[in-house]
Amino acid sequence: MPSTLPPFSLRIPEKLLNKIRFIAEQNKRSTNKEIEFIIEQYVAEYERKCGQIKIDE
Repeated sequence: MPSTLPPFSLRIPEKLLNKIRFIAEQNKRSTNKEIEFIIEQYVAEYERKCGQIKIDE
């Protein structure tokens, strides 16, 4: 089933991407899901420090 999420292209240095791939494998996730998880954690930490981000959905 195709994803309904908007595609987003991201350039990451090869060395960093390989490290993320390693971590993803350890966590039994795809590289894409690992990056999504990392971003979610970053946003959650930001919101803990600075307050909830309000966006129109």
